[in-house]
Amino acid sequence: MTRVDIQWQDQFGRWQRFQEKHNQADAFRTAQARARSTGKRHRLVDANGQLLDLVEP
Repeated sequence: MTRVDIQWQDQFGRWQRFQEKHNQADAFRTAQARARSTGKRHRLVDANGQLLDLVEP
């Protein structure tokens, strides 16, 4: 199982942790829906801290 963290970018440019998922496809759908609803950037990061995906609103 791989761990995928969903993070969002605040108004100061810092990344804040939102949620942790164990399915990358589900994490992407969640980040995409939340980016649309909040209007903020979201990103997916793996357990090693490597960027997997960046989601723009």
